[in-house]
Amino acid sequence: MSDNKIQATERIFIPDDDGVDHEFEVVLPFELDETNAGYLAVVPVEQVEAEEADLYVFRYEEENDDLQLFQIESDEEWDLVEEVLNTLL
Repeated sequence: MSDNKIQATERIFIPDDDGVDHEFEVVLPFELDETNAGYLAVVPVEQVEAEEADLYVFRYEEENDDLQLFQIESDEEWDLVEEVLNTLL
Protein backbone atom coordinates (compact mmCIF):
# COMPACT_ATOMS: atom_id res chain seq x y z
CA MET A 1 0.00 0.00 0.00
CA SER A 2 1.16 3.53 -0.66
CA ASP A 3 1.25 6.40 1.82
CA ASN A 4 -1.69 8.05 0.01
CA LYS A 5 -4.40 6.56 2.24
CA ILE A 6 -8.03 6.85 1.14
CA GLN A 7 -10.09 8.64 3.79
CA ALA A 8 -13.72 8.20 4.85
CA THR A 9 -16.02 10.82 3.25
CA GLU A 10 -13.67 11.07 0.26
CA ARG A 11 -15.55 10.88 -3.04
CA ILE A 12 -14.54 8.69 -5.95
CA PHE A 13 -15.96 8.00 -9.40
CA ILE A 14 -16.56 4.41 -10.52
CA PRO A 15 -17.53 3.60 -14.12
CA ASP A 16 -20.32 1.11 -14.78
CA ASP A 17 -20.29 -1.53 -17.55
CA ASP A 18 -21.31 1.13 -20.09
CA GLY A 19 -18.45 3.44 -19.10
CA VAL A 20 -20.70 5.95 -17.31
CA ASP A 21 -19.05 7.36 -14.18
CA HIS A 22 -21.01 7.27 -10.91
CA GLU A 23 -19.98 9.22 -7.82
CA PHE A 24 -19.56 7.36 -4.53
CA GLU A 25 -18.60 8.40 -1.04
CA VAL A 26 -16.12 6.28 0.89
CA VAL A 27 -17.78 5.08 4.09
CA LEU A 28 -15.03 2.85 5.40
CA PRO A 29 -11.52 2.24 4.11
CA PHE A 30 -9.90 -0.77 5.79
CA GLU A 31 -7.17 -3.36 5.37
CA LEU A 32 -7.18 -7.07 6.10
CA ASP A 33 -4.02 -8.73 7.34
CA GLU A 34 -5.34 -12.10 6.15
CA THR A 35 -5.41 -10.98 2.51
CA ASN A 36 -2.73 -8.27 2.71
CA ALA A 37 -5.11 -6.00 0.76
CA GLY A 38 -6.99 -2.73 1.16
CA TYR A 39 -10.76 -2.41 0.81
CA LEU A 40 -13.23 0.42 0.32
CA ALA A 41 -16.85 0.35 1.44
CA VAL A 42 -18.70 2.98 -0.60
CA VAL A 43 -22.24 4.28 -1.09
CA PRO A 44 -23.69 6.29 -4.01
CA VAL A 45 -23.53 10.00 -3.11
CA GLU A 46 -27.28 10.41 -3.60
CA GLN A 47 -27.83 7.84 -0.81
CA VAL A 48 -25.34 9.21 1.75
CA GLU A 49 -28.02 10.83 3.90
CA ALA A 50 -30.66 8.12 3.33
CA GLU A 51 -31.80 5.81 6.13
CA GLU A 52 -30.95 2.84 3.95
CA ALA A 53 -28.21 2.90 1.33
CA ASP A 54 -26.66 0.43 -1.10
CA LEU A 55 -23.22 -0.48 0.23
CA TYR A 56 -20.57 -1.67 -2.22
CA VAL A 57 -17.19 -3.07 -1.24
CA PHE A 58 -14.14 -3.28 -3.48
CA ARG A 59 -10.57 -4.44 -3.01
CA TYR A 60 -8.27 -1.63 -4.07
CA GLU A 61 -4.69 -0.88 -4.96
CA GLU A 62 -3.11 2.55 -5.15
CA GLU A 63 -0.14 3.40 -7.29
CA ASN A 64 0.85 7.07 -7.16
CA ASP A 65 -2.47 8.87 -7.78
CA ASP A 66 -4.03 5.93 -9.63
CA LEU A 67 -6.73 3.99 -7.78
CA GLN A 68 -7.61 0.54 -9.12
CA LEU A 69 -10.72 -1.26 -7.87
CA PHE A 70 -11.31 -5.00 -8.02
CA GLN A 71 -14.42 -7.04 -7.33
CA ILE A 72 -14.27 -9.50 -4.46
CA GLU A 73 -14.74 -12.89 -6.06
CA SER A 74 -14.04 -15.60 -3.50
CA ASP A 75 -16.43 -16.65 -0.74
CA GLU A 76 -13.52 -16.80 1.71
CA GLU A 77 -12.56 -13.19 1.03
CA TRP A 78 -16.22 -12.07 1.31
CA ASP A 79 -16.50 -13.81 4.68
CA LEU A 80 -13.49 -11.86 5.99
CA VAL A 81 -14.82 -8.57 4.61
CA GLU A 82 -18.30 -9.20 6.01
CA GLU A 83 -16.84 -9.87 9.47
CA VAL A 84 -15.09 -6.46 9.41
CA LEU A 85 -18.22 -4.67 8.18
CA ASN A 86 -20.40 -6.30 10.85
CA THR A 87 -17.91 -5.23 13.51
CA LEU A 88 -17.28 -1.66 12.38
CA LEU A 89 -20.58 -0.54 10.83
